[in-house]
Amino acid sequence: MSAPETVAGRYRIDSRLGAGGMSTVFRALDTVLERAVAVKLLAEHLADDDAFVARFRREALAAARLQHPNIVQVFDSGRDADSGRHYIVMEYVDGASCADLLRERHMLEIEEAVNVLVDACRGLDYAHRGGVVHRDVKPGNLLVAAETGATKLADFGIAKAAEQSRITQVGSILGTAAYLSPEQARGDEAGPPADIYSLGVVAYQLLSGRLPHEYGSISELALKQQSQHVEPISIHRPGLPPALDDAVLHCLAPDPQARYASAAELGEALRAGLHGHATEATQGLDSMERTRALAWDSEATQALPATGGGATGTQVHAPAEPWTDDRPSARPSRRPRERSGGFPLGRLAATVASIVIAAALALAFVSSSGGSGAEAPREPDVDGQVQGLRELIERNSAR
Repeated sequence: MSAPETVAGRYRIDSRLGAGGMSTVFRALDTVLERAVAVKLLAEHLADDDAFVARFRREALAAARLQHPNIVQVFDSGRDADSGRHYIVMEYVDGASCADLLRERHMLEIEEAVNVLVDACRGLDYAHRGGVVHRDVKPGNLLVAAETGATKLADFGIAKAAEQSRITQVGSILGTAAYLSPEQARGDEAGPPADIYSLGVVAYQLLSGRLPHEYGSISELALKQQSQHVEPISIHRPGLPPALDDAVLHCLAPDPQARYASAAELGEALRAGLHGHATEATQGLDSMERTRALAWDSEATQALPATGGGATGTQVHAPAEPWTDDRPSARPSRRPRERSGGFPLGRLAATVASIVIAAALALAFVSSSGGSGAEAPREPDVDGQVQGLRELIERNSAR
């Protein structure tokens, strides 16, 4: 069935703006207030899915509470009596998405990218303080207004008020896999740290023109996320301030507690990093990461077999390093070192967890909706990859 010409007797459909597996968004005219709006119509095949309709309605309620210059405002929602289609009416932003900009220009100028990201941090911080998590931060959901240059977060389509009961089932992951946090991929509850991780992936892409993890399969992405092995952006973009590089890399920590405590802290770190300074928050995360690295080394050392003379062979890992606030620091910024992606026996449990992540990420790819500005890898042979991971665990366990 084609889209109705008019929704709710007042929103006249003009043109289609975009479509995904769950909904289609149209540019429309509000004939009562005589202004352009964006109307999202729920996909017809989901109209009989009571659970999904409930989430769609709750999306409108959660997002309608958010009124902030860096968030696309929700004006209205309901069910069109004539067509039976569920709809949400939103602010229309005349401008390109970051996905459009990446397709056109490959990457953004450094200051331009930081401005976009800081605006996104403002919107996320406001939403998080209101108990709402976006859960689908990606380039396609960052809209840059042509007239003002302000960035607005769009489509809290999988947003969930933190105090409300959970609707999605564990392992039912929506969104674009490359931008999912490790905890989302596992099917865990997504909190503000998940949005910070996703925005870190966007930041890496805007500044380098590539994703933090190059991968040819879902299981490979899952393993790379867990290993925390991310190349500094400056490898791909020489001249990037090291403090800015550090700020982005800290968003990509597999452990949510090793990321910024809030989107506001991240915004401060990005602004300071642009000018070559590190914030106190960044330095605090570096200190935490050193402690975690030492603990990891100790665990790995205990798992190693004893050698001749009772001596224990050890491998020394350099601890990771710090990040930043808008206030200049007397201490120079230092880049975090990459952690070895090895496979110590003491970490077998992490690999078992990665199998779960790989399977969940495969589901994420299947249910992904909308463009992201990044090419999706080939659809993987998930069963074969999971079996390969199991065999890897068995071989290491037998040693």
